[in-house]
Amino acid sequence: MKYILFAFVLLISFSTQAQDGAKAKALLNEVSQKVKSYNNISIDFKYVLKNTSENINQETRGDVVIEGDKYLLNILGITRIFDGKTLYTINPEDEEVTISKDNSDDEGTITPSKMLSFYKDGYTYKMDIVQNVNGRKIQYVKLSPIDTNSEIKSVLLGIDAQTKHIYNLIETGKNGTQTTLTVNSFKTNEPISKALFTFDKNKYKGYYINKLD
Repeated sequence: MKYILFAFVLLISFSTQAQDGAKAKALLNEVSQKVKSYNNISIDFKYVLKNTSENINQETRGDVVIEGDKYLLNILGITRIFDGKTLYTINPEDEEVTISKDNSDDEGTITPSKMLSFYKDGYTYKMDIVQNVNGRKIQYVKLSPIDTNSEIKSVLLGIDAQTKHIYNLIETGKNGTQTTLTVNSFKTNEPISKALFTFDKNKYKGYYINKLD
């Protein structure tokens, strides 16, 4: 009798997990579809990197404009321009421009153009806690990598329950490093210049051009 009871409890547990996973995936699909509906997205964000054992606590701000696969990203004093085919990394401090091909096929790379949809492949999902942040209901979804060799332990994705926009992303690595990206402002369909994602070499005369490919 106790084995039948145990099997019944286990079955209910698996069924609940499956429903929970389906609910989480449905919410993530809503987020993805919402993102795809915009012509472009402009995000101002806070980036925090922590590792207590290594005594690392780094905080900075950044901004990114995304249009399809193209993006313009500013963070840590460095500008990255991706025109859909080629990535230009501009470092004013070193007066250097590094030119490379698109690396978005690398599974370990979360580029800005994939930042709002990277979770669609390679993860299992389940619903997590709900928090009230300044009157906003933030529903968290926990993502766990399917690949057991992944350096990522887990990812918590905070989603605004009303707008279906991503509020923050908390990535915990197996080495104890925690990376948090919090969206300060999320604007859509802004008027942007057609030349925004075009690298103009005339602006960087005297810079060392480093072509990797």
